Amino acid sequence: MNELMMASPMARAKSELTGNQVNVSLAATFEHTVGTPCCDNPKIQTKNVDVFYAENHAIQDVSLDMGANEVTALIGPSGCGKSTYLRCLNRMNDSIDICKVSGDFILDGEDIYAKSQDPVLLRARVGMVFQKPNPFPKSIYDNVAYGLRIHGLTQNKAELDDMVEDSLRKAGLFEEVKDRLNAAGTSLSGGQQQRLCIARTIAIQPEVILMDEPASALDPIATAKTEELIAELKENFTIVIVTHSMQQAARVSQRTAYFHMGRLIEVGETDQIFTNPQHELTEKYITGRFG
Repeated sequence: MNELMMASPMARAKSELTGNQVNVSLAATFEHTVGTPCCDNPKIQTKNVDVFYAENHAIQDVSLDMGANEVTALIGPSGCGKSTYLRCLNRMNDSIDICKVSGDFILDGEDIYAKSQDPVLLRARVGMVFQKPNPFPKSIYDNVAYGLRIHGLTQNKAELDDMVEDSLRKAGLFEEVKDRLNAAGTSLSGGQQQRLCIARTIAIQPEVILMDEPASALDPIATAKTEELIAELKENFTIVIVTHSMQQAARVSQRTAYFHMGRLIEVGETDQIFTNPQHELTEKYITGRFG
């Protein structure tokens, strides 16, 4: 047996992680998540989460809490499981036949995956904003009003008008569109369309907002507006964001979780993760040595 095989798992990782090559076996070097997966005031708690796509083990034994009125950023290389994990939080993976999810998912003490849980009602509580803006082929007004009507959240037209305006204001869009609410949502710029989708999401008063790379298709100005909006929204919502931009994660989040090959490697306060990461895989990703 050579010296490398006799070395500790971390020593082997140091030897094998060179340049942009990540030839490290997590089975050998990963024992448990570094940091603090639990938090003092959790809105969502997940424990021992595993996700399979047929034979592909996409998420492996992940436990993580999302704090109330905080932004939790999920970072890591492409294909590491960030978006798969995010989609578990409002059962978006239910529509994928080959996907099998196990583990505990608790929202304010309720089992997200209980048989009695209606996924439609769950998604009203845990909203989703996708990577690419996807306004409905309807007017700006009707995009925001759609969920309010479906869920019967207003009693009359005046109340509907007020809630549409309030949602557009919270999304920082009302002043830009107040004179053309009957225009098609698709007529807006990319950044405006994304804020329209955020307005549509918050209109039905969710408790949690999931964001899957919400600014990746936007220009720098629209990205800055979206980040400012996220900072404002956390006062009323719990937000979980997947992002490939470490700068964005550093700017908008209070806690950051680093995923690698389906594992949650490290989680902690955002400042600590970016200035003093404890796991070598985290440090190498943050410093751009792979990913």
